[in-house]
Amino acid sequence: MNFDKVLDRIGGFGRFQKTLYVWICLPQIFLAFHMLVSVFTGAVPPHLCRSAWPTRNSGGPGLGLNFSIAPGESCTSFQDGLLSQLNRSPPITEHLSTSNSCAGGWEFSKEVFLSTIATEWDLVCENATLNNIGSSIYMFGLLVGAVLFGALADKYGRRIIILTGLAVQAIFGVGVAFAPNFYIYVLLRFVVGMTVSAVIMNAFVLGTEWTGPKERMLAGVITDYFFGFGYILLAGVAYLIRDWRKLQLAISAPGFLFLFYIWVLPKSARWLMANKKHEEALDLIRKAALINGKPLVDSDIELCQSPKNSEKLQDLRKYTVIDLVRTPRMRKQSLILFYLWFVNVLVYYGLSLNISDFGMNIYLTQMIFGLVEMPARTITLFTLNRSRRISQLAFLAVGGLACLLTIFVPDDLSIVRTVLAMVGKFGITASLSIVYIYSAEVFPTVIRQNGIGMSSMCARAGGVIAPIIYLMRNINQHAPMVVFGLCSLIGATLTMFLPETAHNPLPDTIEDVEGTSFRTIDEKSQHALYEECPKQNHDIIL
Repeated sequence: MNFDKVLDRIGGFGRFQKTLYVWICLPQIFLAFHMLVSVFTGAVPPHLCRSAWPTRNSGGPGLGLNFSIAPGESCTSFQDGLLSQLNRSPPITEHLSTSNSCAGGWEFSKEVFLSTIATEWDLVCENATLNNIGSSIYMFGLLVGAVLFGALADKYGRRIIILTGLAVQAIFGVGVAFAPNFYIYVLLRFVVGMTVSAVIMNAFVLGTEWTGPKERMLAGVITDYFFGFGYILLAGVAYLIRDWRKLQLAISAPGFLFLFYIWVLPKSARWLMANKKHEEALDLIRKAALINGKPLVDSDIELCQSPKNSEKLQDLRKYTVIDLVRTPRMRKQSLILFYLWFVNVLVYYGLSLNISDFGMNIYLTQMIFGLVEMPARTITLFTLNRSRRISQLAFLAVGGLACLLTIFVPDDLSIVRTVLAMVGKFGITASLSIVYIYSAEVFPTVIRQNGIGMSSMCARAGGVIAPIIYLMRNINQHAPMVVFGLCSLIGATLTMFLPETAHNPLPDTIEDVEGTSFRTIDEKSQHALYEECPKQNHDIIL
């Protein structure tokens, strides 16, 4: 029997799998911390140039000067900014300066934040772009980590990469809190980003490889819930700890507690089988069966790896990423899916990392955005059974329209802007959950892993670009939301050109996608072998 049948026999989601998911889900909370902490550590409070202060006798900052100014007046003259302070109270990200350079240094408001990387290293005006670039470099670390640790996990196993990722993440995460300058800070954050990919990707794969087919979607949603819980919890932690170094230390130091995973985290029996470590795999399967209360005897399990099958697997590996764009219909569907992954992650992190732009309390907005994650991921369990294509299209359209509507809301109606942004976050979160399943069903079996891998690369490219998009505020303050809205609506339109996969058989070969009847005997045997002994090399996005 193949491994899925073994899982059915020992229990696809018994006590063993439930315990495994406890170990898998706990790190998700801290992964959310690392992904989103820059919302607080990189915030830019209102500020003034010290060299432009009036003297104390003439009514300078010592007499209660208000740091806040109106939108669009950053880095303008001190005189204009001083006049604009009389009756205005705008968002915390707005600031006042004398010019694009400040010889006397900057004075930052401590009303909301005691310190951030912007206040410590003066990342304002001419240096403001460094903050966005730093976020993009962190996202690039996610991309590098996915490629590097994905390959290492295939070679050395999921467990060792998860353990290594957790250890390196804790060490370098604590190191970030002691960074002596911005460039060391960015370098350390880059490494943390790599480890986030290592942990989240391989934890997902490890759970999937131990879970029965019927329970995999529900198990995946449970993992997402813990990431959402971390999203919400970060708002509370950041509210209590207003100093960026102490906050970074608070979210990183607990990572050392995962040291006990050395004794409790199991290996993947499916990976062991694929790498011809049959005895070790059999021992793990026996252990899981006993824990689930369904003990097995050796005759119940027929390991699927054999020399004959290995030769056929070599033929199966001849499919490459080029096959994704070699034929017309496959090329059209692949390019659309690549774009959908790109735009979903672009907008998701574009909204998540810039919540201070919506004008409400940054901690409350963070909590609301985290709460939205729960219903957004849950609703897809009900809509997907009706239609994959319409679900993808509808949620992308909702996200895009909500982003565009924010540009018509006056600055003084911050609650309305936040509600619209929340609706946009809801739509794009649901869409991101759907695209995982939808793309896996659109790509044919023989190139499914190649398709998901390339889609993942496009998604991470969207994550890298998301912080850079906010530099467009220097042109127009609404430009980022216009870009997010239009890109989402373009994605919704392109979704109409994809096939409906709900309640339809999955395509096995490229010929199935192209609509031709030609299918060789060798291709059929390759597909049968693929289903019997699949290569487990999943990749996911945060």
